[in-house]
Amino acid sequence: MKLNNISKEELEQMSYTDITYQLLKENKKPMTTPDIFKNICNLLGYSDEDYQTKIGDYYTSLTIDKRFILLDSGKWDVRDHHSVDLVVDEEDDDIEEEIEEDEEIEEEMVLDDDVDSLDDDNDLEIDEDLDDLAIIKDDELDDEEE
Repeated sequence: MKLNNISKEELEQMSYTDITYQLLKENKKPMTTPDIFKNICNLLGYSDEDYQTKIGDYYTSLTIDKRFILLDSGKWDVRDHHSVDLVVDEEDDDIEEEIEEDEEIEEEMVLDDDVDSLDDDNDLEIDEDLDDLAIIKDDELDDEEE
């Protein structure tokens, strides 16, 4: 449905970003922030003063909404109209491998520390158990059994 065919009451219930989405889809071309918001203000019957006081918040809402993309030309467009080229730099791969290696080494160090601390605790427990033991000679043991 075209924005011009929507009643003012229905437009007032829509968010600025929803209206922007419709506007950019209808125009099929990127637009600057002031141009888009001026169109929205005209549709909603806002004054120039309203335009001035609300455009900052409007710009913030555009930057947060993932449906829109800000082009190098400084114009906004619907993200669906643009593909993102992923460029992989070999240097980046080397850095990622180094980071992964560092993380593995850190994990091993933590595991070694945990094992060492467990060994120390076990040694203490063994020493305490030995304190309660008494040494008996074999012939004394034989005497007790009889």
